[in-house]
Amino acid sequence: MALVEKALMRIVKQRVLRGHEDAVQSCQYCCDDQKILTASFDKMVKLWGVEQGEVAHSFEAHTHHVNQARMSPDNKKMVSGGWDKKMHVWDVETGRVLWTADHPGIVTSVSFSKDGKSIVSSSDLEYNIRVWDAEEGRMISEIKGAHASAVTSCNFTPRDDRLTTTSMDMTSKFWDLKSQKCTLTLRGHINIISDCSITADERRFATASWDKTIALWDIATGSYRSQGATYLKKSHEGSISSVAFSPDGSMLVSGGYDMNMVVWDADNCAQKLKLQGHESWIEDLCWSQDQNWIMSCSKDHTVRLWNVEDSDELPVVMENKRTIGVKIITCTECGKPFSMMQAEDAKSKKCVFCRMQKRDYFVPTTEDQELSSGDEAPEG
Repeated sequence: MALVEKALMRIVKQRVLRGHEDAVQSCQYCCDDQKILTASFDKMVKLWGVEQGEVAHSFEAHTHHVNQARMSPDNKKMVSGGWDKKMHVWDVETGRVLWTADHPGIVTSVSFSKDGKSIVSSSDLEYNIRVWDAEEGRMISEIKGAHASAVTSCNFTPRDDRLTTTSMDMTSKFWDLKSQKCTLTLRGHINIISDCSITADERRFATASWDKTIALWDIATGSYRSQGATYLKKSHEGSISSVAFSPDGSMLVSGGYDMNMVVWDADNCAQKLKLQGHESWIEDLCWSQDQNWIMSCSKDHTVRLWNVEDSDELPVVMENKRTIGVKIITCTECGKPFSMMQAEDAKSKKCVFCRMQKRDYFVPTTEDQELSSGDEAPEG
């Protein structure tokens, strides 16, 4: 292991949560980052308290491995799907199953819409996508033959008007919910596509594959049509299982079967740092809303929380940025280094966090406008 990577393992703080007795397949921050939802091959879904790192509630109903569990946006319902070919929707407060939907095969993916009114699901023996009424438990629509092989993930887009799917057929697709038609098919990977992520503004899309690469697609401009996707390579030594954009879309994190996680600068398509610690395959990962933490879960039965709040200040991250031509300066307010891309304008001498604290989000006055041109605020 390189000396730089060993240093990173010491610098990046992590918390290890233990409580599952088999591989942990999915993880999600919920309840304003105060709780964690996990699903495991031990047939259990668990809700954890972040502060104590202890299990607050265990949900038992599945009779086989659980592949995925996702919380509703209002944190009142939870959906889970597993190898028993069932999808359960739960009342989080009581732990009671509200309704169950049978599938022809193993339920591979489940997800709530952003408004919490719908659920999308997929299973391995059929290549269909099903959309459900989250309250009543009835199937609203079904897209048959969505892919030529098993669907590995299905999600609603941020505006809830489309679905995204990935498949073992090496393609990723976008579906219009009203017409139930495929509006976009993305090709380029040479092995199974395991996961995908889309930015909140729906401008960029990322796919992770067993071909050991991540593809970034500019779906806002459609430049991929003529230029192809941008591929992030040479980061993982094995299949990549999961990928997730940070809430603001500036960063990307990937996890794989090589037991490593890589944090990327999404704007420059450059690797920021590598996180190591898991002892087996990484199955899923996600960001906290404030982007200070990354959560991962693994076949090693653990959930890990990584504190990346100050990652930009790590010498190796700064050096990586300088290598790709990003200018690094020191904030005159807090004294911490920051890259120019984080500033509000190219002449700013303060990092964006100090500038935001100074202004308290009020409408800029003439003085504030002068400060934005690079002048220092008077003392007192």
